[in-house]
Amino acid sequence: MNFQLRKQFLLNTLAQQGSLDVSYAAQQLRTTPITIRRDLAQLAAEGLVVRTHGGAVLPELVKNPVAFTRKATTHLAEKTSICQLAASQIAAGDTIFIDCGSTTFPLCPFIQHLKIRVVTNSLPVLFELVNSPVQVVLAGGEVDAERQAMHGTVAVEQLKRYQVDKAFLGVDGFSLQRGLSANSEKEASISLAVGEAARHVYLLCDASKLEQDKYLQFAPLSFVDTLVTDSRASAEVLARYREAGLAVLV
Repeated sequence: MNFQLRKQFLLNTLAQQGSLDVSYAAQQLRTTPITIRRDLAQLAAEGLVVRTHGGAVLPELVKNPVAFTRKATTHLAEKTSICQLAASQIAAGDTIFIDCGSTTFPLCPFIQHLKIRVVTNSLPVLFELVNSPVQVVLAGGEVDAERQAMHGTVAVEQLKRYQVDKAFLGVDGFSLQRGLSANSEKEASISLAVGEAARHVYLLCDASKLEQDKYLQFAPLSFVDTLVTDSRASAEVLARYREAGLAVLV
């Protein structure tokens, strides 16, 4: 099969599914993964796809994060200050994970000059760092267009294989009694997969989420090594976290 026919199949698959896996495409087209990677590289050069670890996604999924952008602008000043403080914990040569949350995304401008490896399931993080000295590894899986992220069993299994020095996670709710809680099982499973293998887990959490419990409790307080929050946080609450053994950066 010539390139034009393979190109048609690849673009049609992306249009239907949002993402494409190299192994799947090679099997369907009865060719080698090397050929598919070469095809995707050419399509990426033409601006038709964005390469990911193990496949590709459509550019519009990366460039037009409408719902994500709306969420990212909430408490933006606090999130930016939190990320600036978190970035001071990152050194050249680190392998880190950045999740798909709007609180962790502002890390990108503070680290894009560093020679580090970033593992992520976030399409906005990929797009922000792809042309920088940072080596980006994007987890494969199902594309969640609203969250601008890769989720699902494939993403979880892939992320379990990576050893990261530092994981930077967001959360929907965090409290002394119930630990970490989420509005989505998909995001909770990603956080668990990464956090259990990370050498150090940083929770980036603005003050509005502290002592808030969401419907799905998925990890205890001890899951986190360091909480990074903003100056609006209650001094009394932060003192209780420290008494429980949690390091706190404000």
